[in-house]
Amino acid sequence: MKISTKGRYALRMMLDIAQNQGDGFVTLKDVAQRQDISKKYLEQIALQLSQTNALRAVRGHQGGYRLTKEPSGYTALDVLRIAEGSLAPVACLEQQPNLCGRCDGCLTLPLWQGLNRVVENYLDSVTLQDILDGLSPEL
Repeated sequence: MKISTKGRYALRMMLDIAQNQGDGFVTLKDVAQRQDISKKYLEQIALQLSQTNALRAVRGHQGGYRLTKEPSGYTALDVLRIAEGSLAPVACLEQQPNLCGRCDGCLTLPLWQGLNRVVENYLDSVTLQDILDGLSPEL
């Protein structure tokens, strides 16, 4: 499994907005400058996050984006799933039930299921607030 640029940028954008929203809204232009990310690319990511109600968007002079919840209300898994879709390490785990014709006799399936479980459990245990607070990885 490899987290794409889209997933990494989605996390960076959400963290930037959390740090800078105060009582107002944060423009993508400002996020793009601070994070050194293309504004056009952020627009695509912001649209996905807005459509799933992770971000609230307002147009106009005082417009921009803000989180719909406190940073502690979002896990890294939430943000990455919105941006990436499935985080499964192998294609056969992307759908439930597993539709692979070989899954009943697959010797490696438990390995992939275990890896998937570990990754999802870890990402689900880390909130945006944890990252803002300087999360130190614990294994």
